[in-house]
This record gives sequence, structure tokens and C-alpha cells, in this order.
Amino acid sequence: MTDTPLRPRFWETVPLRKMTQPEWEALCDGCGKCCLNKIEYEDTGELAFTRVACRLLDGEACRCTRYATRHQFVPECVRLSPKTLPKVAYWMPQTCAYRLLHEGKRLEDWHPLISGDPQSVHRAGMSVRGWTVSEVTVTEDDWEDYILEDGL
Repeated sequence: MTDTPLRPRFWETVPLRKMTQPEWEALCDGCGKCCLNKIEYEDTGELAFTRVACRLLDGEACRCTRYATRHQFVPECVRLSPKTLPKVAYWMPQTCAYRLLHEGKRLEDWHPLISGDPQSVHRAGMSVRGWTVSEVTVTEDDWEDYILEDGL
């Protein structure tokens, strides 16, 4: 999370565009789902999540190993901000706090801001911990073999 004090239950009272940077970053539940590679079918616009993770994802910690400089290594990594969120929300998992708040929904009970425990996302089985494969080991042509049938 952060060392900077966060306003109490800020996610319920502060619009996304008015959050401080520490508040914005604290919305991330640490699930790692946004780091999964996706297939977007041009003919239908359908989006399929795969078990194939970005090479920068630590599959156990469910965090980017180079978060601050990730765009140097993965230029296509989504740049999530209050300004870009309306354009990329569909690209985020359905349980993503940024997407939920953007859609006017509440955070899940297992979200660390609600539970007070950063491990709650993992205990609830809502993270990618332990079930991804790295894009380093799977060619893009084979991603369809790793599609998550239930989606995210």
C-alpha cells in the first residue's frame, strides 16, 4: 500500500479524478489479473483473458517487478489514470477496483481496503497467485490454448 495517510473510506466519497496519487495506487488490490495477456478479436470486439502473464509479473506476489519503469520494458502496458480509465476499463478484470468504481459499483469484501489485509485477495482466490505461465515461455500464436473459459 502506502506510507502516506489515506482518507478514511476515500473510495466511497472521493471521485476517482479527485483522489491523491497514494489513494489511486491503494485501489489496486494486488490480484495481478490486469497483467494477464488478453486476446481481442477484431471481428467481434470480444476480449478473452489468458493464463499467460506479462514477463514482468511476479506470479507469487502478483505484482509487477518493474512497476515504476514498466513502460520501458512493456510499452503497450495499459496506462491507467482517471483520464484513461473510461477508454480502458473494458480491458480490466471485472473485479478490478478501478473498473468497479468507474462503473459505480462497490469494492468486494475481500479487497484489502475493506478487509484491512493485503493477503485477503489471495485467500479469497481472487488473485492469479500460482496459476499463470509467463509470456516468455508461450508464443503469442499459442495464447488461445491458455484462454480462461470462465473469464475474469
